[in-house]
Amino acid sequence: MFYKDERLALFIDGSNLYAAAKALGFDIDYKLLRQEFVRRGKMVRAFYYTALLENDEYSPIRPLVDWLHYNGFTMVTKPAKEYTDSQGRRKVKGNMDIELTVDAMELAPRVDHIVLFSGDGDFRPLVESLQRQGVRVSVVSTIRSQPPMIADELRRQADNFIELDELREVIGRPPREQQAERNFEVASNGN
Repeated sequence: MFYKDERLALFIDGSNLYAAAKALGFDIDYKLLRQEFVRRGKMVRAFYYTALLENDEYSPIRPLVDWLHYNGFTMVTKPAKEYTDSQGRRKVKGNMDIELTVDAMELAPRVDHIVLFSGDGDFRPLVESLQRQGVRVSVVSTIRSQPPMIADELRRQADNFIELDELREVIGRPPREQQAERNFEVASNGN
């Protein structure tokens, strides 16, 4: 479903893609992800959307955000909002749907194909609007997790559904915990 001469843009819903990959048991190697889609078409832009906790001393996502920013991704971030729910639990809210939607609508006249990395059903009207503008839309998520990470209405609306699990060999790496165990095994066996 990809053509070498088409102008391509990636829109990555960071928290959604992270949750889908985690549910499948692997981490995304973003360098490999970008290379894979550069190979598939003429990459115009690769956007990555995430909310950040501004007041924390250290955010576990900060190194990823910095790396992506220096390696060809357009970073779109905003401060996450912290609140306490009715049971007194600390919750974090940081929805980036509007930012992603506005950017996709603005870029639509300059691209032929948009790849949306999200399973969020709230994006169905966006996909429908992009299609009315002549843009093909592929959605990357998974139906292989329990429960599936993609909303049925989004999957039906997309021109193409790409199963994230089928990209594992191309863009994946073992989760950090497994990697640490493997490194230990290699070091132990080498002596």
